[in-house]
Amino acid sequence: MLRLSELKLPLNHTDDDLTAAIIEKLAITSDDLLSVRIFKRSFDARNKSNILLIYQLDVVLAVETEARLLKNPDIQALIKPSPDTQYHFIAPIQADFPRTQQRPIIIGFGPCGMMAAMILAQMGLKPIVLERGQAVRQRTKDTWDLWRKRQLNPESNVQFGEGGAGTFSDGKLYSQVKDKRHLGRKVLTEFVKAGAPEEILYHSKPHIGTFKLVKMVENMRAEIIRLGGEIHFNSRVETIHMEPGTEHPHQITGVTLSNGETLLSRHIILAIGHSARDTFQMLLNQGVYIEAKPFSIGFRIEHPQSLIDHARFGGFAGHPLLGAADYKLVHHCANGRTVYSFCMCPGGTVVAAASEPGGVVTNGMSEYSRNERNANAAIVVGITPDQDYPEHVLAGIDLQRKLEKAAFQLGGANYNAPAQLVGDFLSDRPSKELSDVAPSYRPGITLGDLSTALPPYAITAIREAIPAFDKQIKGFAMGEALLTGVETRTSSPICIKRSDNLQSINTSGLFPAGEGAGYAGGILSAGIDGIKVAEALALDLLNLTKES
Repeated sequence: MLRLSELKLPLNHTDDDLTAAIIEKLAITSDDLLSVRIFKRSFDARNKSNILLIYQLDVVLAVETEARLLKNPDIQALIKPSPDTQYHFIAPIQADFPRTQQRPIIIGFGPCGMMAAMILAQMGLKPIVLERGQAVRQRTKDTWDLWRKRQLNPESNVQFGEGGAGTFSDGKLYSQVKDKRHLGRKVLTEFVKAGAPEEILYHSKPHIGTFKLVKMVENMRAEIIRLGGEIHFNSRVETIHMEPGTEHPHQITGVTLSNGETLLSRHIILAIGHSARDTFQMLLNQGVYIEAKPFSIGFRIEHPQSLIDHARFGGFAGHPLLGAADYKLVHHCANGRTVYSFCMCPGGTVVAAASEPGGVVTNGMSEYSRNERNANAAIVVGITPDQDYPEHVLAGIDLQRKLEKAAFQLGGANYNAPAQLVGDFLSDRPSKELSDVAPSYRPGITLGDLSTALPPYAITAIREAIPAFDKQIKGFAMGEALLTGVETRTSSPICIKRSDNLQSINTSGLFPAGEGAGYAGGILSAGIDGIKVAEALALDLLNLTKES
């Protein structure tokens, strides 16, 4: 099988056109081409009057034809043997993992913990998963209670529960992680096996959407259990236990849950997500090494999706192969700050994402169809510990809480979010009534003045950035667009440092992982990191097992 890359065709081409283009490109006959599989499909929309689809294809040719092409120097630049993208386990599968051996524990069942559990279960290591939140169906009901009834469950919400924060999101499945071992392909393959659309394997920017994610998460849970794993919900870790270590100051020995139950293990994956603030404090109190790290703060902005579609695709707006248009924007401001778009949700909604009483947090969510009226994205300002929260390791969390509580008050102290029209925000005047863009945030918004919702440097930077973004997306600075505050959970404000063996730099047997530990930024990268730490844990565990 050969990989043919950079084959470009018009947007409205047919399957026959694709076959003909392959035959022409490789100078072969139709009899030489036995089969074709799309490995990746993207598009080039720089010329809105001539949008092109770009293919990477795996083609199967007659044996003699393939041999001839691989010897042809003119063709060698176009094709190469298709790489092996299958996942290969780093150690033998354990068909009879010793009953006396302590089982690995995974704390957290978001995409990182889920993929770590899947790999360990497939290896026969029977992991035990501890998730502080609820199973995804109950979690969905709890989340809707906030959106519809203004009732927040601090242990079961957008941030906590089966599937992690990504369950209530656009379900984006792409990242910028360097992935020479095709671990991302393993993540996507497991998602497809669990019910995700097969197209996520070849779309350049695949996504799933919340409703499809719910069923997929349930199926992955069932598979992990079938393979011998255990998954415990409503199981918040209250304490980790350690003893003096040999290579590091500490050696992990187990955990105690909030219900008083203690589980013993010398191998624990910490996949707690970026909002487990109480767990961060507990880890710090018990001596696990943690550093503050940069993150970003800002607002959600909503436009009509039709405006974004037209700006990006021109006359091809609405084409089914293009779907709802997205964007990615960056502006470097005069005050030294950088403003950028984050977690853009085409055809989606702005959602309430608080996890603590008395706070307002925004996030974005889309369904698979991406057919809601509005587009939304976070417009955020990068901040750093040295410059903006130098007081102590967890000072970033203090800043998040301060902004979230202020937003709660600005919204009316009832989980409404404060909001302002873009035109009013740029002109520094309060908003008194809505215009053409209807807010999607539930339970509701309170119009007013967002100038006090963020630090002055952030307000100044965003006011400069929005008109600059209008030069890239015509209409971005439209006065009727809506800003909703605040976006504070862009990434973890801390990093739990780990060494080359992916264990904590001062606590042996503890494997910090995913977004919460500072090693991922989205569903796919979190899943990839889950695989990596599962492999590191398995190597260490099996080595110890052999030695014992």
